[in-house]
Order: sequence, then C-alpha cells, then structure tokens
Amino acid sequence: MRKVVFLDRDGVINNNAEYYIYRWENIVINPGVLEALTKLQANRYEFVVISNQSGIAKNIYTQWDVEVLHDKLREYFQLHGISILEFYYCIHHPEVSLCLCRKPSSLLFEKAIARFRIDISNSWMIGDQPRDIEAAEKVGIKGILIEPNSNLLLVLPKILSSVS
Repeated sequence: MRKVVFLDRDGVINNNAEYYIYRWENIVINPGVLEALTKLQANRYEFVVISNQSGIAKNIYTQWDVEVLHDKLREYFQLHGISILEFYYCIHHPEVSLCLCRKPSSLLFEKAIARFRIDISNSWMIGDQPRDIEAAEKVGIKGILIEPNSNLLLVLPKILSSVS
C-alpha cells in the first residue's frame, strides 16, 4: 500500500495572495515546496493534490483553465524530479451549487484512497484551512494545518519522525 502526502493547492503549494488562481503566469511556488517534496519522496511518500476550485461554479474561470494549470504544475514538478499521482478538485461553491466533494467533505480523499490503495495510517494532509484537515481526518488521515504560504520545510520533522 502507498503512503501519501495529500496537499492543498492554493496556500500550500502556491501563493494564494491573489485569491482565484487559474493561470500559470500567476503561479508563485511557496518557499520550501520543492525541497520538502523531494525529501518526502526520498522517504517513499507519494503526492495527491486536493483542492476546492469554486471559481468554476462562480464562472470566474473554467474547468479547462484548471486542467491546463494542473498540467503545467505536473510538468513543473516532473522537471524537478517530483511525481504527483493526481490532482483532484471540487468545482462547486455552496452559494451556487451543492455537492459531496467540497472540503470539508471527504469524497475526493475517498476516491484517491480507493484508486491508489493508500495506507491512511501512514499518510498525511497538509492544508492551510481547517476544512482541509477536517476532510482528511474524516477518513483517518492525519492533518497538519500550516499558515497560508508558509515554508513547507517546517512540516518535515513531524512527518519524517513518524516514518515506519
């Protein structure tokens, strides 16, 4: 079974000072992301990104915009030797449309766990909002809440001290 670090996108992987991010030219990778993911991958962790993308429901951007951005992020990480298993995202917003996939719901985690045979006891979620952690904990994944746009290297001791 796989051990996975789940990552929120905006605020964890990339800077979210601009709230709706859907263009590659607006992406600023947060400090320590490449170094942290490289070290985690060296310790046999894999990565899944789970993100709420409510700008789609609000007609600010399209699902195609998100797919293009995720393709660019995947390429960027691959250039640095980091593999992302999958990007899962919710296209809904409670003011516009109801769903079961928007964090703090756990449906996107459940899909990833089933698809990739993830060992939840050895997996983590890194998020910058309480809803990220709440969603992960609903399926038994330990969560780490960070300040938005903080250095991802700060979470390494917690995760790596638990390596089994």
